Amino acid sequence: MADKSMKKRWISLYVENQVGVLSKISGLFSGKSYNLDSLTVGTTEDPTVSRMTIATVSDDETFEQIKKQLNRMVEVIKVIDFTDIFVRMKEILYIKVRKCTLDQKVELHQIAETFKGKVIDCDRDSLLLEFVQTGTKNDAVVKLIKEEFKSIEVVRGGSVGIESISMMER
Repeated sequence: MADKSMKKRWISLYVENQVGVLSKISGLFSGKSYNLDSLTVGTTEDPTVSRMTIATVSDDETFEQIKKQLNRMVEVIKVIDFTDIFVRMKEILYIKVRKCTLDQKVELHQIAETFKGKVIDCDRDSLLLEFVQTGTKNDAVVKLIKEEFKSIEVVRGGSVGIESISMMER
């Protein structure tokens, strides 16, 4: 019997780098009412091939259906299920904080240092921070900064992942 518990799932796809492929993949998800939590895509070392990293929340049965349907698509070269393999996975996060005092700027520099981020731009009363971490660590940074600062803007890129060479986890 399939596990009905909903959990976060990750798939990596090698696809043909052609116009309309991203639309077909996202259309498959919306057409079947599957939720896309995150989708990132970029070209690989071969300019005719792109790699997608997709995050979704589903039960085991639905996840198997998603993988089967993706495998049937002509433009999909390979489907990799990241569920049971060791993966290196990161996402990029930008946080712009406005209306900062000098003391708040010092605090933001300390937060950036603590969370292995960096200040990449600033002016008299604003800072722009950049973090390249796991989604969980970026969640923690966003939560902390939202609690401490009122005027913020958050932009997150979807996670990208690759199979680990060693046995290190996400």
